[in-house]
Amino acid sequence: MFDSDRSVSYVAGVTIPTESIGSIPRPAKLLEALTAHAEGGLDDALLAEIQDEAVAETIRTLESLGSPVVTDGEQGKPSFATYPLAGLAALAPDGVVIPFADGHQRQLPRLTAGPFRYQTHAASFLRAARRHATAPVKQAVIAPSALSLLYPAAGLDGYDRERFLADLVDQAEADIRGCLDAGAHVVQLDFTEGRLSLKLDPSGGVLEQFIALNNQVLDRFTEADRARIGVHTCPGGDQDSTHSLDVDYAGLLPALFRLKAGNFYLQLASEPDPERVLRIVAEQLRPGIRVFVGVTDPVDPQIESAQLVRDRVLKAAEFIPVEQLGTCDDCGFSPFADDVSTSRETAFGKIRARLEGTALAEQALGV
Repeated sequence: MFDSDRSVSYVAGVTIPTESIGSIPRPAKLLEALTAHAEGGLDDALLAEIQDEAVAETIRTLESLGSPVVTDGEQGKPSFATYPLAGLAALAPDGVVIPFADGHQRQLPRLTAGPFRYQTHAASFLRAARRHATAPVKQAVIAPSALSLLYPAAGLDGYDRERFLADLVDQAEADIRGCLDAGAHVVQLDFTEGRLSLKLDPSGGVLEQFIALNNQVLDRFTEADRARIGVHTCPGGDQDSTHSLDVDYAGLLPALFRLKAGNFYLQLASEPDPERVLRIVAEQLRPGIRVFVGVTDPVDPQIESAQLVRDRVLKAAEFIPVEQLGTCDDCGFSPFADDVSTSRETAFGKIRARLEGTALAEQALGV
């Protein structure tokens, strides 16, 4: 079991908010169960029991580390992007291909018929997590822009793209609202396709479509609701590689901050020139939002020191007012269930460094 006793005293009374992004590597028992289930050797009920054990263990560890907000680590999701599709029959496997810098690929499914309906809503994961948690629980959901990629370029007979997008907006709204109603501390839209869109379409046209679609959903919420909604962006993280770290952040950030959300979670630790990014962020700041900057890099196998995290927070505070500043990890540690490139121990070690480093930065800033 992960030994976290020594870190608890460091994080008492944290006032700069600090949150995980989402996924934590699955324990070996769960990975074995997922394989057995896929091969037909384990039934749904036993898999659900093992997933719930992993959720409980994940939350216990996060709380023992002193995390002020916890997540379920996405222990029950097949991936951060495809959880709404589990059980949807109208899918083919040959959808959009996402290439990563190390040469491996992920491929989305392709929708084959309408109407489009979520088969699983994120509130089901949230309710399961809250049974085990004493701390507030954050819930990640997939952004509608990512799911818009399911619709085939050739179209579908009897189900045009406009009807699909209307259905998608309804479904995405229900997914977010269900989490808010179920007591989520905050709901985070995962928008990793934002930076990727500029690689696929450097003109920015696809990005603008993504922003407009996501805002159609966000427009349906009140200002009070949007204070509990955030957007996460990163260059993708899978098997210790990324899909769009080579895309200039400057092309994304002005559009990103037009999203009508109250919180923004930005990958920053892995940026080659974080100060340049922070200058752009400072130009885009508006009242009433909070920017969580990434201070640990899940792709880097080296666990950051608390002092390094402290220094990253202090650098961010030179550009972002402390009252609008938070910290996070750059990305989830295992966005796809089969990604074992990062160990569970390393993930929790990085989270501990984030918590301790954030507390050290508070001390230095006198907050």
